[in-house]
Amino acid sequence: MARTRKVTVSTDRRGHTAGWAETEAAPATPIAPDPGAAAFFDVDNTMMRGASIYWFARGLAARKYFTTGDLARFAWRQLRFRVLATEHAGDMSQAKEAALAFIEGWRVDDVERLAEEIFDELMAPRIWAGTRRLAQRHLDSGERVWLVSAAPVEIGRVIAARLGLTGAIGTVAEVVDGAYTGRLVGDLMHGPAKAEAVAQLAEVEGLDLSRCSAYSDSANDLPMLSTVGRAVAINPDGALLRQARQQGWEVRDFRTGRRAARIALPSTAAAGVLAGAVSAGLALHRRRHAH
Repeated sequence: MARTRKVTVSTDRRGHTAGWAETEAAPATPIAPDPGAAAFFDVDNTMMRGASIYWFARGLAARKYFTTGDLARFAWRQLRFRVLATEHAGDMSQAKEAALAFIEGWRVDDVERLAEEIFDELMAPRIWAGTRRLAQRHLDSGERVWLVSAAPVEIGRVIAARLGLTGAIGTVAEVVDGAYTGRLVGDLMHGPAKAEAVAQLAEVEGLDLSRCSAYSDSANDLPMLSTVGRAVAINPDGALLRQARQQGWEVRDFRTGRRAARIALPSTAAAGVLAGAVSAGLALHRRRHAH
């Protein structure tokens, strides 16, 4: 896969941290770049069906890092998050702690290797073709295209590289000597944090946010959608659909009627909860191999 060209961690005046990683992906034909414009795509249920961290967990389960029972329990909790909309501060704090447990002791190279394998096996078939075409239109216009995800930025980078995009903005985990320490740098890339990260990247890269676009399925991303000049609702949840109609935003729905009626699995904000389920399996996996 394409390797990293640049990884940046930036903290603004209020202490908010953004991490972004560029890939070495390049268009097949030379295109005059448009340095002032870019597009930002949410990942979960926008670029792909379901959540990237869920499919990453499925891949780990297939590799015996934890059981399918663990995965089923996680899926139920994700459904509860989606139905009850319990994405408040307490839930996010719990998600952050779970995410810390998940990554502690893992080497970055191993996570990226597994993410590459699992993307090819489980995520690639679930990329929305319609959303992918929208991203390609921006690339064909010479614009940069960034994924914005609550997943660790290293996983987002793998997905962006596989799709031939510019890079990914994601949650930043502290790394020492090539391994995760179990601490996050800043907070999960969720809600207002996404808008702040996009604004930071725009300042560094010289983007004109009024000429930029953002795409998402969730009302949780309203701050990011409101930051740019053009907002597009993709496969929107009810709250985002209502807001999009009020604001006159474009709406694209690539789901069939049956899929649109079905509650999506799982939500981005609850990604850290999956990390907790995964961490238990990983701990068990380590103990088994230690004996």
